[in-house]
Amino acid sequence: MAACVADTSALLAYLLDEPGAAVTAGWLDRGAVVSTLNVQELVSKIVRDGGTEALATGTVADLALAGVHDLTADLAAAGGAMIAATRPFGLSHGDRACLALARHLGLPAVTADRAWADVAEALAVRVELVR
Repeated sequence: MAACVADTSALLAYLLDEPGAAVTAGWLDRGAVVSTLNVQELVSKIVRDGGTEALATGTVADLALAGVHDLTADLAAAGGAMIAATRPFGLSHGDRACLALARHLGLPAVTADRAWADVAEALAVRVELVR
């Protein structure tokens, strides 16, 4: 059962044992889901930093996520439409995909990115900061 939609920043905090790792671990234990775009983002960061594709995909599998949701055309459109509210805060495509999925599922979006708290109300998404 899904308890939240996790952002790449929260997952990286967990994987790198950065501040917010313990809070993210709690969300993972309760059931975190992600979008396929956030998987792409996480794999990209691991490979960019010297990891192999096999290491990156194994790392994603080891997270034991409660689910990975395809970025459907409707979710992509919803995330794209969030640009007006998120542009001043520099949110990425992956950020907006996470927020769109969270709103669609009626779950909190879990992130290490404090700027999300500034747009949560405008996007009608509950945001939980891990640090």
